[in-house]
Amino acid sequence: MAFDYCIPSSCYVIGLCLVLVQAHIVSSALIVGLRNHHNGQHRLPIGHANQTKCNLFVGSWVRDNTYPIYQSSNCPMIDPEFNCQMYGRPDSDYQRYRWRPINCELPRFNGIEFLNKMRGKTIMFVGDSLGRNQWQSLICMISATVSHTPYQITRGDPLSTFKFLEYGVSVSFYRAPYLVDIDTLQGKRILRLEDISGNANNWRNVDVLSFNSGHWWIHKGGLQGWDYIESGGAYYQDMDRLVAFERGMRTWSRWVDGNIDRSRTKVFFQSISPTHYNPLEWNGAPVSKVGGGIVSKNCYGETLPLSGELYPGAYPDQMKVVQAVMNSMHNPAYLLDITMLSELRKDGHPSIYSGDLNPGQRADPSKSADCSHWCLPGLPDTWNQLFYTAMFF
Repeated sequence: MAFDYCIPSSCYVIGLCLVLVQAHIVSSALIVGLRNHHNGQHRLPIGHANQTKCNLFVGSWVRDNTYPIYQSSNCPMIDPEFNCQMYGRPDSDYQRYRWRPINCELPRFNGIEFLNKMRGKTIMFVGDSLGRNQWQSLICMISATVSHTPYQITRGDPLSTFKFLEYGVSVSFYRAPYLVDIDTLQGKRILRLEDISGNANNWRNVDVLSFNSGHWWIHKGGLQGWDYIESGGAYYQDMDRLVAFERGMRTWSRWVDGNIDRSRTKVFFQSISPTHYNPLEWNGAPVSKVGGGIVSKNCYGETLPLSGELYPGAYPDQMKVVQAVMNSMHNPAYLLDITMLSELRKDGHPSIYSGDLNPGQRADPSKSADCSHWCLPGLPDTWNQLFYTAMFF
């Protein structure tokens, strides 16, 4: 764990016999519609009861040269994998777009107001690297308006925290890609679909919780984060991934309903952040033509968002699970439904301009481009503007 303090002016392992159950398809009722919406396939973002006149998540992207509100060079919190400008991205227009809902305007983010309203309180992002993406974005956005306030950083795994000392505000990221627990037994990683306390004990007494999950549930091969799944006392080498995701999400929802005092703590769940690995989704062709006659099979070379309000490609299957679980909660989390608006931003990914890639990888965009995470400054700043709006307006 690394610990930094700065004033800017000075700057068990147990014996176990695994009884494996052959993987099989488990039927699962997935409710697609949510409260106040018609049944059936629904591709528009999910509305909220407090959005009678304006659905924050339906709209379009408009160019705005007053953006970005910070520069990557002035925010050392940005990890190399998100720092596209530092690692050679030649264009910067992707930073200059503002989300405009159909029937309203979003309030501009104000870092001082955020700190004053959150004085003495804690915010925690919980989930995978997309949550880390958003966590770092929020810190940069706040810091841009209070550049001379003292701060303290504690970096660790699973928990990292940035404290604005003058305001007593802590903004944390807790890494839990599946939300539910993973144990290591006899050298094997066990994903426990009905257990969450190992992680969740760290989420108590937080004033604002923002969760995300989804991407890691569909990873396979070397990217898969577990060796066996345990559910209902049985161990599986695999199962339908959406069924696993639903079981894990229902464990999370039961924990939230049973353990969080909602008069004290605000709870958000961020919808699935999309990827852009298949140009067929947005231009009807298996490849995209980019500058210099180069042909891309993913987001590489994309410099403009899609116009309009709807994405022509597939809607993430994980969202059916998210919507069903939210609908079943006694006191649902506020769904920050950023999926559709993010689908329109094929231009916002690091692509090959990531500090996680070596020169050889950068030379082969078709295999190495990151079309999952997002550049900073960039799209996660809009997620946080929506987060800010949902909290205070």
